Amino acid sequence: MSGIIVYGTDWCSDCMRSKRFFTAHNLEFDFVDVEADSCAEEEVRRLQGGERRIPTVVFEDGSHLVEPTHQEIGEKLGIIPRANREEYDLAVIGGGPAGLTAAIYADRQGLSTLVVDSASFGGQAATTKQIDNYPGFPEGVGGGTLAETFLNHADGENTELLSATSVLDLLEADDDRVELAMSNGQRVRARSVMVATGTTYRTLGAPGEESLLGSRIHFCSTCDGPAYRGRSQLVVVGGGNSACEEALYLATLVDEVIMLQNLPELTADIVLRERVLADPKITVITDSAITGFAEAQSSSTDGASVSVDFIHGPDRTAAQLSPDAVFEFIGLRANSANFTGRLEVDAQGYICTGSDHTTSMNRVYAAGDVRRGSTKQLVSAAGDAVSCFLVIRDLVLAEKKRSLEAV
Repeated sequence: MSGIIVYGTDWCSDCMRSKRFFTAHNLEFDFVDVEADSCAEEEVRRLQGGERRIPTVVFEDGSHLVEPTHQEIGEKLGIIPRANREEYDLAVIGGGPAGLTAAIYADRQGLSTLVVDSASFGGQAATTKQIDNYPGFPEGVGGGTLAETFLNHADGENTELLSATSVLDLLEADDDRVELAMSNGQRVRARSVMVATGTTYRTLGAPGEESLLGSRIHFCSTCDGPAYRGRSQLVVVGGGNSACEEALYLATLVDEVIMLQNLPELTADIVLRERVLADPKITVITDSAITGFAEAQSSSTDGASVSVDFIHGPDRTAAQLSPDAVFEFIGLRANSANFTGRLEVDAQGYICTGSDHTTSMNRVYAAGDVRRGSTKQLVSAAGDAVSCFLVIRDLVLAEKKRSLEAV
């Protein structure tokens, strides 16, 4: 076997991302499916003290990383991805559906394009088990599969994809260029910039939550749910479409799923609500508010669970649950923190734009879920990126034409 081992499963999108990183950097590795190899699963649980989170990457020196980002793997191996050029026609910040769509269109126009993503490409779509409303896939499509298709399409001859790298700041240069200060120490320039950094999951901020994030509190049922297959109980926090979809999936893995919704009723689409309420393995508790989390003991294989304290009902009755894990689906927050000092944002952190996608900074545009007023839907994020790109294209091509005429 090679010096690097990736423990995971064939269906795990994060596992695919880790494998892609090693392949892209010509690093030999062995992939071991923990669902097909019981010894491998035992080894993963040993490394994690009873947990079974994937991917787990074991390195030649015996150390390991659990659910690592590309940046964490790169730092471990001393790999610092760098851009190949000093200047581009377009720099896209964010490698989700919006950013990759922009790259596809830019490549067809012959624009030199850099796509920078702080983790790995695919965005939230890559962690979604099944996408049922994307045109062209009447039977639905796995999120990881669709994200991989986007990525392969975007990897054109004029496009450079740079993962595991954050854009820390945007600066206006003196010659009508925007300078990007990146986490790898580089500074590159671009004629135009599209911010398409999307969103991430919100947390409750309840006492005890932070220390359990990633171990007993999760945000992706397809990534972490199978680790609890055969267990007795899971808690889902939330009552919207995502919460209901994930609860229905988790109910196929465990004996019982309890949904804690802070509103008087579920807010998901009526079809989802009806499916949840009709599922005998799902219990919905409305008018509830979580007051704290704590690690607890259980009779499960690894002997661990989580204690969930909450109040519910008109009398705010105190209650407690001890599920094997908690999955939170309570909304999203904009990934705009690195730009709030440069770009105008609303109270929720979403980037404010004009009708032509312009932001408060010259030559910087925004598209997709990070933009104020976005619908938070994959197909609309892709369409939003196209309309944004068309504005950028006209700007860049007009400038190039003037430069040629001046020669």
